[in-house]
Order: sequence, then C-alpha cells, then structure tokens
Amino acid sequence: MKRQLALFTSVILNPFLVGLAVLVFLSFQSTSSIGDGLKWSLLLVGFTVLPIFLVLIYLVHKDKVDDIFLRVRKQRNQIYLLTSLCAIACCAILFSLNAPQVLFATMVSLLSSMLVFMLINFIWKISLHTAFAAGSVTVLAIMYGATGALAAVLVPPIAWSRIELKYHSLTQTVAGALISAFIVTVVFHLFGLIGEAAAL
Repeated sequence: MKRQLALFTSVILNPFLVGLAVLVFLSFQSTSSIGDGLKWSLLLVGFTVLPIFLVLIYLVHKDKVDDIFLRVRKQRNQIYLLTSLCAIACCAILFSLNAPQVLFATMVSLLSSMLVFMLINFIWKISLHTAFAAGSVTVLAIMYGATGALAAVLVPPIAWSRIELKYHSLTQTVAGALISAFIVTVVFHLFGLIGEAAAL
C-alpha cells in the first residue's frame, strides 16, 4: 500500500505536470487578458514541457532510456542539455516579445537550474521531482507571499515518494529542493522581483 501511494504521488506530482501547472498559472496571472495568458502559456509549454516530454516518450519507446523520469543518472545529461537549449530559445523569444518579467525570470531560473544540475549529474544524482516542486513553490512564494507559500505542503510528500520508491536518497531529495529554491531566489532577486506585490 505504501509503495502504491508513493508511486501515485510521484506520478501525479511529477516535474512535467508541476511545471505545466505553474507556467500556465503564471502566464494568466501576469497578464490582464485571457488572450495574452493563452499566448504565453502556449509559448512556454511549447518550448519547455512539451518537447522534453515528447523526446522522452520517443527515447523510452526506442529503449534509449529506462523511463521518462530517468532513474539512471547517466541517462540524464542529454535531457539536461536539451532542456537547457529549449530554455535558451524560450528566453530569447520572451525577451524579443517583451514578455512579463516574472515569466522571463522563471525561464532564466529553469535554465540556470538545468546547467547546475547537469554539472552535478556527472558525479551525483539530484531529485528533479523535489527540485521542480521546490522551485515552483519559491516562485509562488516570492510573487504571492504566504498564499503562494502554501504550495510548500506538496514538497514533503513528493520527497517521501521518491525515497519510498528507492529512486532517491533523503540527501538527494533535500539537495534538489534546496538548490532549486536557492537558484530561483537569486535569479528573482537579480530581476528585482523579490518583494513584488501579488498583483502584477
């Protein structure tokens, strides 16, 4: 029963769904019209979540990787690199279109995290589940204060699920969360977004 619950939690709160939810939420919250919110949502998802997910599905189908969550550390670097390239392209487009600053900062945070994790991955494996969850919570907390910080209740169950499934150690889940949260905080500080009001 514990393993089934852990598997359910790990699948439902995976990096793709967490990333998708946060990107769509920020897209609509950072604009004043539904049309603009939809535009930014499609752009962000189209350059980040969707291509990475489709590539992983293809690699799993071709037996190039074991699963879409890349439990094997050595299978991760190519995806880190692909995600970084997608994030660079997305940042360039966001900049050229004068996108809302919070969206640009979020993409820069993603790019920075992927580059750091790719370097770490040569010697050690970080939990991407907790990294995406903690990074997302940090963005929400910075932009929406205590209300956004409530999402932090999701991080411990995610960490527990990865440990229970024996895909990560406690140290790897904690490290993923702390490094991601730190990177987001630094990037948003550099963008001058720390302390911004919730109303954008």
